[in-house]
Amino acid sequence: MRIDSHQHFWQFDPVRDAWIDSSMQKIATDFLPKDLKPLLEQNQMDGCVAVQADQSEVETQFLLDLAEQNSFVKGVVGWVDLRDDKLSDRLEFFSKNPLFKGVRHVVQAEKEGFMLQDSFLRGIRQLKDFNLTYDILIYPHQLEEAIVMVEKNPDQPFVLDHLAKPYIKDQKIEEWASHIKKLAKHKNVYCKLSGMITEADWNHWQAKDFDNYLSEALEAFGPDRLMYGSDWPVCLLAGSYQHVVKIIELFLKELKPIDQNKIMGENARNFYKL
Repeated sequence: MRIDSHQHFWQFDPVRDAWIDSSMQKIATDFLPKDLKPLLEQNQMDGCVAVQADQSEVETQFLLDLAEQNSFVKGVVGWVDLRDDKLSDRLEFFSKNPLFKGVRHVVQAEKEGFMLQDSFLRGIRQLKDFNLTYDILIYPHQLEEAIVMVEKNPDQPFVLDHLAKPYIKDQKIEEWASHIKKLAKHKNVYCKLSGMITEADWNHWQAKDFDNYLSEALEAFGPDRLMYGSDWPVCLLAGSYQHVVKIIELFLKELKPIDQNKIMGENARNFYKL
């Protein structure tokens, strides 16, 4: 099974989606299942996981409704306020829907120390009671903090989104790679091979720009804890869906077919229980 472990849907709202700035006009429009389905079919994908882009329960319900209406959307990583005193009630509510697989918070936009707040850690600890995963969305300078968060939650399934957005455009790698190795020592942490072309030079990247980062991720996590993700439609800022797939397939071609299959879908299916 081939699964795109990371993509988004939205009906564009310039106020809510203010993160889409003037340099991103290409994605300042609606992106819905009808737009993604032909791309998945063209690239032999059997399904996808829809991930939150807006921090609201309205967004979570929007994605769940789309998943219920479109069978190729195999699961949803939504948003709930992990610091809410009534979090357990909210997790119970959403978990009644079997398509609700996990939670994400846009930590990359938060101040230092956010992941280690008592209220946030208390929320993370509750996820496993509902068999929910947690997607870690951070920048490289937040990796040390994420490692501590993971150390405090050894039984919680985590997945690192977009390799923590390494500085591909500047080809900085050493400090990032060191932290990735430390994070990967925790066997409950997976990593998505996603979101890379938008961390490169949008207009002049080449496939080889990603090789060192992919090699470090493969060495750290191994083929059992990596998963392909497109980050569509954000990826469109720097290339096509086909470009993203080909970068990963080109890198994986030296691996055994069984390991290629794990990274291109089986690991996502197992991690998210699709």
